[in-house]
Amino acid sequence: MELGRRKAPVKDIDENDLEVHGPKTAAAGMKAVMVSLDRGVSQGGVSRTVRSMLRVNQRGGFDCPGCAWPESITGARKPAEFCENGAKAIAEENTLRTVTPDFWAAHSIEELAGKTEYWLGNQGRITEPVVIREGETHYSPISWTDAFELIGERIRATTPDRCIFYTSGRTANEAAFMYQLFARSIGTNNLPDCSNMCHESSGSALNPTIGIGKGTVSLEDMHHAELIFVVGQNPGTNHPRMLSALAECRQNGGKVVAVNPLPEAGLLKFKDPQDPGNLARGGAQIADEFLQIKVGGDLALMQALGHLLLEEDRRLPGSVVDEEFIKDQTSGFEAYREARSGIDWDETEKATGLSRLDITRVAGLLAKSKATIFCWALGVTQQPHSVNTLREIINLLLLQGNFGKPGAGACPVRGHSNVQGDRTMGVWEKPAEWLLAAIDGEFGITSPRAHGVDATETLEAFEMDEVDVFVSMGGNFALACSDTEALEAGMKRAGLTVHVSTKPNRSHVVHGRTSLILPTLGRTDKDDKHPSGAQFLSVEDSMSVVHSTQGRLEPVSEHLLSEPVIIARMAQATLGEDHPVDWKAMAEDYDVIRDHISRVVPGFENFNERIRRKNGFVLPNPPRDTRSFATDISKARFSVSPLEYLQAPDGHLILQTMRSHDQYNTTFYGLDDRYRGISNGRRVILVNPEDLEQLGFADREMVDVISTFNGTERRADKFRLVSYPTARGCAAAYFPEANVLVHRELVARESNTPGYKAMTVRFVRHISPEEN
Repeated sequence: MELGRRKAPVKDIDENDLEVHGPKTAAAGMKAVMVSLDRGVSQGGVSRTVRSMLRVNQRGGFDCPGCAWPESITGARKPAEFCENGAKAIAEENTLRTVTPDFWAAHSIEELAGKTEYWLGNQGRITEPVVIREGETHYSPISWTDAFELIGERIRATTPDRCIFYTSGRTANEAAFMYQLFARSIGTNNLPDCSNMCHESSGSALNPTIGIGKGTVSLEDMHHAELIFVVGQNPGTNHPRMLSALAECRQNGGKVVAVNPLPEAGLLKFKDPQDPGNLARGGAQIADEFLQIKVGGDLALMQALGHLLLEEDRRLPGSVVDEEFIKDQTSGFEAYREARSGIDWDETEKATGLSRLDITRVAGLLAKSKATIFCWALGVTQQPHSVNTLREIINLLLLQGNFGKPGAGACPVRGHSNVQGDRTMGVWEKPAEWLLAAIDGEFGITSPRAHGVDATETLEAFEMDEVDVFVSMGGNFALACSDTEALEAGMKRAGLTVHVSTKPNRSHVVHGRTSLILPTLGRTDKDDKHPSGAQFLSVEDSMSVVHSTQGRLEPVSEHLLSEPVIIARMAQATLGEDHPVDWKAMAEDYDVIRDHISRVVPGFENFNERIRRKNGFVLPNPPRDTRSFATDISKARFSVSPLEYLQAPDGHLILQTMRSHDQYNTTFYGLDDRYRGISNGRRVILVNPEDLEQLGFADREMVDVISTFNGTERRADKFRLVSYPTARGCAAAYFPEANVLVHRELVARESNTPGYKAMTVRFVRHISPEEN
């Protein structure tokens, strides 16, 4: 253990060490293998690394704590069923570096506040619960019993509406179900989650139009599609195993269209390290067409594609439009056809940055395809008009009947490994009445009916001093949310913050007046301290497959508790032993939790029997299974949206946030954004060289960045400009460093998702103190 502690980095990020090289044109390859092995061995040693790699995403193994991309449920799985960033996530969890009471005693909050997330996260796994009270300068140990008593005391001392329960997407189904039950037993629907900040726009668009907030395809559909659109997504870094599916689609004769403001390596070529032939050929092409769109121009593109499809069908009646499907299964088509009957090509080219010729060529591919999938991620969900953009994507799918047939459908590609499962389990601030009624009937409680706060509204509640207790089940809320400075100031004024965590992060440093850190087991850890023996959990992947996950590694500390046990003990300490819910029974045997779920959540009937099947089971999906749509009119809906796009005034650019290749959300594995050619620094702004020249700045110049929204400004100092082949008029910076620039009111309409891809910014030359 002491050896592991000595490996923790002493040196923090020094932006003066920034190195910039040319961007790569292919993803993965043997370099990815070498990086994966190096990160694993350096953190956890050879034995732990090998044992975990052999079990990750395998039947009977554990689910990767990284992304939610699915595994095959019909065929054989590869020996290495993980990607480079999945290996990094596992290495972070397997680490033998430990954060003991000595660490907290040696580092004051003032000191830790000056450290970056990279330094904090690389210190290792937290070994026992700690507390810091008002006026104290250091965290110090606290017993589990005292920690739970403190939580219960603080919750009982306030009102339910002043308690907030945040959830990260890594929380497994069983823990998520208990967590939402705990909150509703207290009397609140204040259940914000990470989905509020990423795919909430997807659910807001999908539910009213096709009657389900999830994707409608399987992994096998990806393999057999005739055409796949990958829109606003960087699979090479964020979902690398998706590249195998795209490559297989092309091998089967399908085509791929990539739509993105940056020419990401994973959109261009994939070097499959498990395919010697692929490596010998220099990799496999991924995108047949790459549309380098302006940030925020996707709505205009989808409207243009709809116009061209209708024009082609008018030229050759019945060649494109699935008239029978539209007549039998949809509503609103005539209004849509009228809205798309004309187009202003000058405006469309301005909005998209694409030529009419390029758009027309891609529309030709779409018109010919009889089985099309649209995939998308945060590049289209984090703008004011995101919901309308996604509705236009659904319009295109409906137009050609691309639901309920092989190789076709909608595919929002989720990030966290169980963010979809958490929502299925009821973690949502706007629960449906049927769910609340089912919970009440199962447990004999009365759930609150008033809607709670989402992530953005939680930020506002902190700012208004309306939070007495904030509990975070995983995650790093302080860095994940927008308007960073206002959020951190509000969090420091809260009465009690509770963080169920595995490693130190920024949220632990900008804590409430009293703060608890409760260390928990990870996906790879054994969970065997129960009367009924070792336990397993379950997760739901991006394509509605539910399967088990069970770690087998010895935890780094005997003081760690599982999330279900932590939730149960919080509930017992808060609600008392006479509460109608038997929390103790659920904590002791997770089968008890699953039995409750089977009677509350549709699709989970016989949960305990079905989860023990080799491949788990697939949840019902009416658009996919029966070509039916569970909307309020029992039909799918066409939508009509006005043309809208992001426009920057003179001297400004539209800024989007992005992850580096050495990062997963707010976790920094390292400082090498290898595919973009950037290393050893993170405070960079990628800008097209022509825009740099036009704005009067030079490559590598140091600037302060100022965002403008509704007449107010946000500022972030000391960013380095980097000349890069971005779309003209657009720029890109890393998340979460640029979150401080996102005004809390800059959100997607309807979903309230922060506008991380919609900032209007300008640059001013940075003046160092020596120059003043």
